[in-house]
Amino acid sequence: MDKIPYRRIGTTYWKDIERPLISGDFISIMVRWNKETIIADHGKAYLSKVPKFDGFCCIPEHINHRQIIGNSYNTYHELPVQPQQGKCPVSLSFIAHIFGEQAELGLDYLKIIYEKPSQILPILCLVSKERGTGKSTFIKWLKAIFGQNMTYIKGDSFSSQFNADWVSKVIVAVDEVFFDKKEITERLKYLSTTDKDKIEAKGKDREEIEFFGKFILCSNNEDTFILIDSDEIRFWVRKVPPFETEDTEYLHKLIKEIPAFLQHLIDRPYATKKKTRMWFTPEQIKTRALQKLVWLNNNAIEREMVLLLYEMFEATGTDELKITPREIVSNLSKVRRKNFEPNDIRKILKNKWELTPSDNSNSYPGYEFTSYGEFAQISRVGRYFTVERKKIYGIFDEMMN
Repeated sequence: MDKIPYRRIGTTYWKDIERPLISGDFISIMVRWNKETIIADHGKAYLSKVPKFDGFCCIPEHINHRQIIGNSYNTYHELPVQPQQGKCPVSLSFIAHIFGEQAELGLDYLKIIYEKPSQILPILCLVSKERGTGKSTFIKWLKAIFGQNMTYIKGDSFSSQFNADWVSKVIVAVDEVFFDKKEITERLKYLSTTDKDKIEAKGKDREEIEFFGKFILCSNNEDTFILIDSDEIRFWVRKVPPFETEDTEYLHKLIKEIPAFLQHLIDRPYATKKKTRMWFTPEQIKTRALQKLVWLNNNAIEREMVLLLYEMFEATGTDELKITPREIVSNLSKVRRKNFEPNDIRKILKNKWELTPSDNSNSYPGYEFTSYGEFAQISRVGRYFTVERKKIYGIFDEMMN
């Protein structure tokens, strides 16, 4: 007997259809179907054969997926590929490329999503200014693994009231991220740690559902793609290096290994134990890329001071500069087009850089940025701070690399 492609859920009829893709493959989706059309196609008696369910549920399961749970139809999809014994050298090499020294954590991250899809995890951020790093390939590979249970969205989807297209997915990937509003960061942080959210679609009432999504952000902006606080613990930021050579068949090779890679995840023991509600500890997922992001987000005045003083050292060739807060403010307004208060500059010089001003107002060689784009030496008098080249270059290297 042929499989019945219809089902009645609640009072509405649905049909499974095969939608063709550009690749030549087909994807099975469920669409609303008219009762009268079913009768016209198959006769009224056919309706008695159509399976009937009370409603929907969304229970994420990968290894032992159940389509029917109780008398509800599970909208969470079975994975398109099942595990199978084999070798996956390309996949393991790719994990090492993406996660670097944290490759074992990266494998744990994917194993957790596969085996424990409702487990809360950090927000994974893959960043790099360079092209050809594999960030987009990583997203496409995960899409091939998790199928319709993963989706891509644009950054502005977080500010939209409608979320029905992504709120029930296990992975929500956002490419070319640039979040310049604090409220978007707060929304993302809330979603990454909550187990409930409101689903909202056009023309429908809001409904509370269980939320289990994991966010993966990709950006070519390493420095300021998102606004985060200095004590942030939810973000796992990885700077991804470019591949040495380009392999146009790389994604195809990864997809071919998916069955073996899934079996590898099952057979491989966890390298970590759950120690926080997000599984990993902040220390485990801390990276230079995260530290740089936090520094640039929360030290705007210091950043501008470092950039100015770096330019001054480059222009003058001296090993130390004698300078006052007001002199820094004046030059910042001319060189960087930034306006700050002298007291804010003084706090960084004294409290953060631990510099001490001269005891009295003394004469010293100051510098002023001129209209023709050079730093001219001018004799000044004041309580100056002495700033060394090696200190500024050290902060600059940490800030830029």
